[in-house]
Amino acid sequence: MPKPLPLLEPLPTAADCCVPLAASPLSATDARELANRLKALADPARLRLLSMLLASENHEMCTCDLTGPLGLSQPTVSHHVKVLAAAGLVVGERRGTWTWYRVVPEALTGVARVLDPAGC
Repeated sequence: MPKPLPLLEPLPTAADCCVPLAASPLSATDARELANRLKALADPARLRLLSMLLASENHEMCTCDLTGPLGLSQPTVSHHVKVLAAAGLVVGERRGTWTWYRVVPEALTGVARVLDPAGC
């Protein structure tokens, strides 16, 4: 039986971390925080995972329902959701033997807002 993943508290959303790029140059701290979120998104499996979560009811799915469609093993899916959770893009909730992950919409909106040249 796989070891259960610890549940991670999300990081502040990108809206909290950074002003729009077009408004002013990013500070070194803001650049690191934004880069962390963008790195989490810069993987095809994680983008697909996020897309599946967003397309699902309530923007959440059980880990058990992600492995088949992604064509990845449960440990690999768990790794990817852990990276997304560490970046504050998803959160997990333990329900019985499985963890359900859901998108943090504000985090995605925050990243989009930071990158939007018309956002300031």
